[in-house]
Amino acid sequence: MSEVLGDFIRALRAADVRVSTSESIDAGNVIDLVGFDDRATLKDALSQVLAKSEDEKQAFADAFDSFFAFEQFKERPSAANENDERDSQQREQDGGEGEGGDPSQSGSASSPGGGGMGGERQGEPSSGMNLAELMERGDQAELQMALAEGARQAQLNRIRLFTQRGMFTRRIMEIMGLDGLNEEIERRERTKDGKGAERLAGLREGLREQVRDYVEKQLEIFTANSGRQLREEVLSQMRLSNVDRSDMRIMRELVRKMAKKLIALHSRRKKITRRGVLDVRRTIRANIEYDGLLFHTIWKKTKVDRPKVMAICDVSGSVAQVSRFLLMFLYSLQEVLPNVRSFAFSGELGETTELFKREKIEKALTDVLRDFGGGSTDYGRAFENFEALALDDVDHRTTVLILGDARSNYGDPRSDILKLVHARARRVVWLNPEPRSMWNSGDSEMRRLAPYCDKAITCASLKDLERVVSDLLRSAV
Repeated sequence: MSEVLGDFIRALRAADVRVSTSESIDAGNVIDLVGFDDRATLKDALSQVLAKSEDEKQAFADAFDSFFAFEQFKERPSAANENDERDSQQREQDGGEGEGGDPSQSGSASSPGGGGMGGERQGEPSSGMNLAELMERGDQAELQMALAEGARQAQLNRIRLFTQRGMFTRRIMEIMGLDGLNEEIERRERTKDGKGAERLAGLREGLREQVRDYVEKQLEIFTANSGRQLREEVLSQMRLSNVDRSDMRIMRELVRKMAKKLIALHSRRKKITRRGVLDVRRTIRANIEYDGLLFHTIWKKTKVDRPKVMAICDVSGSVAQVSRFLLMFLYSLQEVLPNVRSFAFSGELGETTELFKREKIEKALTDVLRDFGGGSTDYGRAFENFEALALDDVDHRTTVLILGDARSNYGDPRSDILKLVHARARRVVWLNPEPRSMWNSGDSEMRRLAPYCDKAITCASLKDLERVVSDLLRSAV
């Protein structure tokens, strides 16, 4: 039961239905209560604990119908009557030579043609499994059970790629008893039972088609959104300057997901850190009425010194895309990082904090790029503007993030101002979207600016930004 439920939950997650560990436990309890007897009741009950929104309920319904569909052998005509007629004709041709005249009996479980030996190579097939006999008898229920067991032993739930269809089809058939079936066909050919061998070969090809259909349906179930997920993985590691405009919607969704994950992670860490250590004196005083038994524990309060963040972003053409996503990240984390001030520049630097408070993120980003982007980059003038606007507000709680390529068009970058910022701030982190091999080349001033940074790192992709922001949040508790 737990294995079936685990596979179903994996299928739900592939269909973009978010299922937590606690919800999986609830689903197990539901199955213990309602069982598998009534399909409609099971579907409704699981839907109550696994699907949260209307979209998820629709995705759940589709995934449930696909996962618990048993159609592989339903429409196949039974071969039993046809086999009886052909066996009768065979016995007449053999002149009633006793048991030896029935090839199907010769291929019973005691012989290699039973298929049991073939299954034992890959897994542990059901005892007495005789694939040739099952197929000639036309026992659809037994074949369905053998297929399901073969899929379980072959770990079909781990299929991920379209190119794996053939491998899993072959593996399942081997577990079902393909080698034994092939030996039985060869045995019949050697004993001049050409019609019997031809009939069994045809049944084998039919079985292969049905197993392939089953594998393809499982591939669809377990990889429903694998193409999109693969695309997201590629985009998260791609240099942001290379992201095509057509992928911006996916990128925004990726930022939202990453921010949500970081909020969940660091919110939990904050609660643990707040707890501090046991306050023994206050705990003893609070439990005097209980004769000293510690029914009520009191913990020392740990002061949460949340950092202030000041983000200085170069929004000139060469790095505007990276700045866009850094600002999107920071302003998506207001729940755990509320004290963010942002500044943008290419030539003149201006504060954009109020703009992000007033407008939605996408609108604010568009306005920032319009108002501050497009000019000739001048880090010296930008730092002078920052000194006038915010240097007095930088203190031991302030983390200063500077995102830019440090290319100042051969102008003075005013590293002396950055030195003042570094002396006042908790830390200064420089995020450079260029590879380290290009630092200090041409008009890059990283050699002069890096000494006044606590950390200078390459930051060119969403994964890089996620690591930076995650590291920043660790200091927020």
